[in-house]
Amino acid sequence: MVLNGTRNAVVAPRILTHMHSRFASFVLITILAVVITPFAVRGTAREADQGKTQAPAKKESNKKTEQGSALTGCVDQQDGQYVLVDERNREAIADLIAEGFPTEGFAKHVGHKVTIRGTSSTGGTRTVMKVRSIETVSETCGPQEAGKH
Repeated sequence: MVLNGTRNAVVAPRILTHMHSRFASFVLITILAVVITPFAVRGTAREADQGKTQAPAKKESNKKTEQGSALTGCVDQQDGQYVLVDERNREAIADLIAEGFPTEGFAKHVGHKVTIRGTSSTGGTRTVMKVRSIETVSETCGPQEAGKH
């Protein structure tokens, strides 16, 4: 019995030491996981945010450039299409597309100097302007002479 008790007395510390090291490893792994996880999540969220901000830039480079703008010139009709022409040389500046009103709305401005506002797209043979508003500058089209307004 003494041998048996002595043996148990010798084995017990080994088991406790082994259990203690496994418990210590478990605690260490748990602490590392709790400390590292928030940093990993922040990094993943930051990468996702960067991906969102970069995605539109790729879209823009793959299609025509679009931007809000205003153009001034004279409304004309050429080949069934309404266009804005330069008042001096009568060359087409932009093709006009009505946005928010019927295309026929350009008809009452033919021959007038106007400022149009909307979204312009470049990339084709000439600018395409999606017109949201038209403001009449003059009911005639042509360069103004000095002293006349």
